[in-house]
Amino acid sequence: MTVVYAKVKLNFRSDQYTFHIDSRMNFDDLVTKVEEMCGLARKSPLVLKYIDEDNDPIVVFSDEEMEEMLRITQPNESIHMHAFNCRPPEPGKRCDGETKDIYRRNAMAKIKHRLRHLGRKNNRPLKPHEIPVLDHRSQAQPVQNAQNAGPTPPGGRKLGMEVAQDPSVQRGFNFHDFELIKVIGRGSYAKVLLVRLHTTKRLYAMKVIKKELVCDEEDIDWVQTEKHVFETASNHPFLVGLHSCFQSPSRLFFVIEYINGGDLMFHMQKQRKLPEEHARFYSAEISLALHFLHERGIIYRDLKLDNVLLDSEGHIRLTDYGMCKEGISRPTDVATTFCGTPNYIAPEILRCEDYRFSVDWWALGVLMYEMMAGRSPFDTGPVTNQEGDQNTEEILFQVILERVIRIPRSLSVRAGKVLKGFLNKDPNDRLGCIGENGFQDIINHEFFRSIDWQLLESKQISPPYKPYIRDEMGLDNFDTQFTEEPAQLTPDVNAFRGNEFEGFEYVNPLLMTVEDQV
Repeated sequence: MTVVYAKVKLNFRSDQYTFHIDSRMNFDDLVTKVEEMCGLARKSPLVLKYIDEDNDPIVVFSDEEMEEMLRITQPNESIHMHAFNCRPPEPGKRCDGETKDIYRRNAMAKIKHRLRHLGRKNNRPLKPHEIPVLDHRSQAQPVQNAQNAGPTPPGGRKLGMEVAQDPSVQRGFNFHDFELIKVIGRGSYAKVLLVRLHTTKRLYAMKVIKKELVCDEEDIDWVQTEKHVFETASNHPFLVGLHSCFQSPSRLFFVIEYINGGDLMFHMQKQRKLPEEHARFYSAEISLALHFLHERGIIYRDLKLDNVLLDSEGHIRLTDYGMCKEGISRPTDVATTFCGTPNYIAPEILRCEDYRFSVDWWALGVLMYEMMAGRSPFDTGPVTNQEGDQNTEEILFQVILERVIRIPRSLSVRAGKVLKGFLNKDPNDRLGCIGENGFQDIINHEFFRSIDWQLLESKQISPPYKPYIRDEMGLDNFDTQFTEEPAQLTPDVNAFRGNEFEGFEYVNPLLMTVEDQV
């Protein structure tokens, strides 16, 4: 029998103790160890609780609970445990000194640990299943469109909604319909390639996801959500739309619009900060994109410089919908998952509160501050905590929760007001979130007073900056760390053969109609 070992971080009163346990120990051995570590008398009142994968405190009172605790512990991850030298006043009640705050600190510690092992490049966002869910409300099955409800057929999984299409455009695509040109992006979950469709010679971006990374219900849910939001976003002026989807035995493919002007992160690295006029234009177009999603019950949840693309004329396009949350249509609908890119996470998420669209307006405030000030509003500097870690996410989260936002003196009064409006730590008082007319408050804000919103939405206002594009590919606007990679996929020889994702194939009928006319 394989022996399972685990590191335990035990919190008792204001102290923390570290020790190791293994599967050969029983519950009495654990109690004896805790009593010795904490200096407690033998057989004194003692309640032990560990934090499970949903960040809920679970009482350990027998060998069975201890076995379960070891079973769910991930490799290289510590067990966070709390000891209370008392009994609760009655079953189900908390022990003396047991508060939600102590469990929130444990969740932060788990986040920090996982961040170290994710190897995030360019501030990669954390998928919901990568960060501990602070208020978990699981669903047994992925959300499905009402028209696509029903049992999953044998041998396949439902994914995405069926779209009524003219039979003439339901021919579908496969990998061999495209020429691979360059790698233009990469993350832990996907590679993005610049490709050309053989029949029309049009350029697209192809997002490739290995099925072996989409192996549980939460993974399937975010792929499903991304596909559905891509469909919803298609043909919107400020959102990247979907051309088609298809799959191979080992991979999923999203073929999306290719936006060749680079992202705001790329341009900000060159310019350091932007004039207020530029920030006003970009943030106004972003606001229209967010409002479009919000009207359709979608929280974006991953607004950041990297996800704001510029087209060849200089208009913005939001991309990457894997973090979106759908179904927020009624006033009682809320999201609870702790997710997002750390520097942009709103205070209500950090406080473990239910949230809605307010988190997107907070992120817009952070992004606007970065554009106009050339730095984050939450720069922590070279801070060292008691464990000697530099710039940890835990310190960043405390800064987001507690630090008063300071507006640089170089910014105008109007700019300062709009930043304070979006960066209000109370979502009920935040700009864009007050009552049913929150978006109208943004439109009427003095910072945006010079914007003609109807002309803006129809792209009749000239952008303040036009990206340099040498040719139609525009590869000068992409990081060479990607474009110098060979544009190829590893062969499927002896590859992981994932499940057939039924319903994943898709062709955008509007885009196809245009192509058929070429």
